[in-house]
Amino acid sequence: MIDEKCVLCNGPMEHKYNPMKEWNVKGFLCGKCYSKKIFEHYPGKHERVNQDGH
Repeated sequence: MIDEKCVLCNGPMEHKYNPMKEWNVKGFLCGKCYSKKIFEHYPGKHERVNQDGH
């Protein structure tokens, strides 16, 4: 687990997500905040794809 905190909710991060430039967010996001931003900026249905093959 990473000891850093999410820049939006200040919660712990199991994985660091880079915000997209158009979000105007400086720092890393937790998975929950990243997903929230995706839905805010790109409405509609989103499916996560596990790209590591597991």
